[in-house]
Amino acid sequence: MKRALATLLVPASLAGCTLEPAYVRPQPATPAAWPVGAAYPQATAAALPSLSWRDIFRDPHLQTVIGQALANNQDLRAAMANVEIAQAQYRVQRAELLPHVDATATATESHAPLTVGGPSGAQTRQSATSRSYTADLGVSAFELDLFGRLRSLNHAAQAQYFASEAGASAARLTLVGEVASAWLAIGADRSLLTIAQETVVSASRTVELTSARVSGGVAPKTDLDQAQTALQTARSDVASLTTQAAQDRNALELLVGAPVADTDLPASIEAVVGALGEAPAGLDSRILLRRPDVAEAEYRLRAANAQIGAARAAFFPTISLTALAGAASPELGALFAGRNFTWQGGVGLAQPLFAGGANLGNLALAHGQRDLAVANYQKAIQSAFRDVADALARRGTIKDQIEAQTNLEAAARENFTLEEARYRGGVTPYLNTLDAQRIYYTAQRTLAATRLIEGLNLVALYQSLGGDQLIDAMRPPPVIKTATR
Repeated sequence: MKRALATLLVPASLAGCTLEPAYVRPQPATPAAWPVGAAYPQATAAALPSLSWRDIFRDPHLQTVIGQALANNQDLRAAMANVEIAQAQYRVQRAELLPHVDATATATESHAPLTVGGPSGAQTRQSATSRSYTADLGVSAFELDLFGRLRSLNHAAQAQYFASEAGASAARLTLVGEVASAWLAIGADRSLLTIAQETVVSASRTVELTSARVSGGVAPKTDLDQAQTALQTARSDVASLTTQAAQDRNALELLVGAPVADTDLPASIEAVVGALGEAPAGLDSRILLRRPDVAEAEYRLRAANAQIGAARAAFFPTISLTALAGAASPELGALFAGRNFTWQGGVGLAQPLFAGGANLGNLALAHGQRDLAVANYQKAIQSAFRDVADALARRGTIKDQIEAQTNLEAAARENFTLEEARYRGGVTPYLNTLDAQRIYYTAQRTLAATRLIEGLNLVALYQSLGGDQLIDAMRPPPVIKTATR
C-alpha cells in the first residue's frame, strides 16, 4: 500500500512547467518624467516615498474619524469579503494539483433462506446469515498535469487573488481620501456659514441706520431697499449653508458607517488646513507601478496571461490515473490480514480529435482577454499619471493663490470699513458702501473656498501617490515558471 501511495504522489511533481507565454511587463505608455513649467513645483531629487495617511492627516480628530471609517465602512467590508472569496477560489484550484484520496469502509450483513437435503432425500428449509467487511483507499481520475493546464489555472487563480487584495487596498485608499475630503468640506461650509452670519449682523445694523436716515429725510428710499437686498441675500445664504453643513455631515457619517461626534468635526477650514502635512516633493514616475489600482490591473493581466497556457494545454492529451487499494474479509478481526489485501489501478488517456473549433475559440478568447487586460493596465497607468500631474500642477500654484486671495480679502475688508464710515458721515451715497460690502463678502467666501482647494489638493496628492499602500499592501509578484512549446 505504501508503494501504491508513493506511485500516486510522484506525478504531482512532474508538472514543473506550463505552456504560458513568458510574462513581460508592458512598457508604460506614459512620459518618463513629470510635466514641468510654471504650474508645477520645482523638481527635487527623485525618490519612492513611504507615506502613511497619518503623515498627511495630522489632526487628531480627523485621524479618529478615519479610524472609524476603516473599521465600519461597508464598501471596505465588501472589498475584504471579495479578497476572502478570491483566496478560497485559489485554494480550491490549487487543490487540483494533488490527488484526491478517499477512504471508505463498509460492513454488510445478509440473511437468506437455504434448502438443505436430508439422508432420506427429504429437503428442509433453513436460513443462513453472512457478513463482509471492506476498507478501501483510492484515487479517482487524478489528472497528470504533464502539459501544465492545471498549473496555469492555478497561476491565474493566484493572480486573481492578488488582484483582489490590491483592489481592497485601492478601496481603502479611496475611503481615506473621501473621508478626509468630506471632513474638510464640513470645515469649509462652517467657515462660509460663519461669514454669512457675520454679514447678516453687519447688514442688519446697516438696515437700521439706513431706515433712520430715510425716516429723517436724509437718505432716499432706494438706499433702504438696497440695504434690505444685502441683508436678505446673507440670510438666504445662512439658510442654504446650514442645510449644506448638515448634508455634508450625513455624507461623512455614511462613509464612516457610524455617527461622528461633534467634537471630532472641524470648526472652520482655517483651523484645520494648517494641521495637514506636506507630501514629498521629489517623485519618481516609477511610483505609478506601486499604486494599488495599477497593481490590480497588472495582476489581472498576469491572470489573463496564465489562461493562455491553460487554453494551449487543452490541445494536448489528458492523462488521468485511477487507483484503489484496500482489504476485504468476512471477519472484522481478519480484515487487515495480508492475505485479504487487494489493489487495482488504471490509466486513462483522452486526446481531443474534434470539438467543433471550441479549443481554437477558447485560445482566441484567452488571447483577446490578455489584450484587453494590457489595454486596461496601460489605461490605469495613464490615469495614475494624470492624477499625479494634476495634483502637482495645483500644488505648484496654490500657495501663490492663497497669498493673493488673503491680500485681496484684507484690502476688501479695509475698503468696506472706510466706505461704511464715509456713509455714516454722509460723505458718500449708500451705493458705494453696498458695492464695498459685496466685494468684501465675495472675497471672504472665495478665500474660504481656496483654503478648501488647498486641503483637497493634499488629499488628491496623497491618493495619487498611493498613500500608505506603498508600505503594506503590495507583495512582490509571484514567480511563475513558463515554457513555450
